Amino acid sequence: QAPKKAKKRIEGGSNVFSMFEQTQIQEFKEAFTIMDQNRDGFIDKADLRDTFAALGRLNVKNEELEEMVKEAPGPINFTVFLTMFGEKLKGTDPEETILNAFKIFDPEGKGHIKADYIKEMLMTQADRFSQEEINQMFAAFPPDVSGNLDYKNLCYVITHGEEKD
Repeated sequence: QAPKKAKKRIEGGSNVFSMFEQTQIQEFKEAFTIMDQNRDGFIDKADLRDTFAALGRLNVKNEELEEMVKEAPGPINFTVFLTMFGEKLKGTDPEETILNAFKIFDPEGKGHIKADYIKEMLMTQADRFSQEEINQMFAAFPPDVSGNLDYKNLCYVITHGEEKD
């Protein structure tokens, strides 16, 4: 009787692993393993502090780490980690929505925008980007030799996670 009941419960719930492709799950697993600094199968405050330190951010406030850990319903094992990402990613903009946002800056439909122009727009309009955020963006997506940003490729990477060949 017990195995039957357990099976039914699993069918009734939503399987977080079905939300992602196998390659995405593998990438999340790699990220989880990197963050699980003490290799105990759970991410806790100490793991988060060590992860931030590895990224060069020292002196992270205890309250900040506690807030992050409190977002989880309990101890953060890989399934909880994946579920939290699933919830964060639910409702994120599909590729077309992001493309349409960039097309506003590309009325001729060339598929690219002058890097200087997008930098000026991002630093002066709405939720303004800092110089550091602009530097990070251009480090990840350098403009071509003509100074153009290939936003179609940028949108693809934002939504799919890797560059097109």
